[in-house]
Amino acid sequence: MIKSLIFSFIALAFTATNYAQKTIPLDTINWDIEADGYLFETYKGQPSIYLQGGSMTLKDVTFLNGTIEYDIQLKDERGFPGIYFRLNGSNGEQFYVRPHQRGNPDANQATGLINGISPWQFYFGKKYSFPYKYNFKDWTHVKLVIKNRKAQVFLDHAKEPNNSWELFHEPKSGKIRLTGGMNHGVHIANIKIDHSEPVLENFNPGERKPLENLIPEWEISDKFEESNLSDPVNLSSILAKRKWGKSISVEEGVAANISREVELRNNVPGNTVFARITITSDKDQTKLFEFGYSDRVVAYLNSQPIYKGNNRFQSRDYRYLGTIGLFDAIYLNLKKGKNTLLLAVSEDFGGWLVTGRFSDSSGLKIK
Repeated sequence: MIKSLIFSFIALAFTATNYAQKTIPLDTINWDIEADGYLFETYKGQPSIYLQGGSMTLKDVTFLNGTIEYDIQLKDERGFPGIYFRLNGSNGEQFYVRPHQRGNPDANQATGLINGISPWQFYFGKKYSFPYKYNFKDWTHVKLVIKNRKAQVFLDHAKEPNNSWELFHEPKSGKIRLTGGMNHGVHIANIKIDHSEPVLENFNPGERKPLENLIPEWEISDKFEESNLSDPVNLSSILAKRKWGKSISVEEGVAANISREVELRNNVPGNTVFARITITSDKDQTKLFEFGYSDRVVAYLNSQPIYKGNNRFQSRDYRYLGTIGLFDAIYLNLKKGKNTLLLAVSEDFGGWLVTGRFSDSSGLKIK
């Protein structure tokens, strides 16, 4: 009887441990794999999957809080292998590495997936990335600790977190998906998930200096095709077809994220929205307006086109990232009374964004 009780206790303890931290087998029973190619094989002594140009999503398991660990064999080539967690449709949380940026400040990236867009052109800098010299000769161990709105990453069994950050969505259970290294492919092994309550170590997220005096909110339209803007005469007909009523607010004191309210890649065609403010001026006057956008913009003041710009990734040189900031400026010839400023903002990838301010807003009321 005593032996039976001891055996039962050991069995229960094993079951509890196995549930708390489970190594997920690498097979098509546990994973939905969508990739250009994949291969299950023993690599450097570890059962692994070679994943090329795609992703693998864990079946029948959702994740909210806990710890996710895996090993990855990186190559010294351009790629973005990483992981999505709390993935619900086109929204979730994300961490990935940039092995080709080894040792650089942007050697990796924490970001959200927001209506299908990973806005790394918004969430950049030391708050969301850290320099790291990856070892291309052996496995890189990745450990993510997630609790409510907080996350930490530990690389190669570090005792202290390499980075801590605030997550981008309200906590909600979702899928786990790992991604490969574009066409080059990567090996992934030892995927473990622990659903038990995690402990955060020295949670100290980075800070970001906000831009001062930004317009806090923009009204935005539904989306339409950027090609409609090619002829300025079309503006009135484009506006007549637009639906309004949604607004976006500045986040982190930097920019407003259009993808919070508009989904770029769905069944509705279009890659452009109007972002609108109304400026009431106490007299006829000229004011300098500083602004930023991603990826492209056409600006209209009182229905007249006044500016066209391109801030896309690599649009200005091969190293240009297209990150958001107050990098452009125009002089607005305002009439006394109400003036309408429209920014037609078009997006490809990396962040659908708008921001702006008047360096001198005296005599103006902005809605």
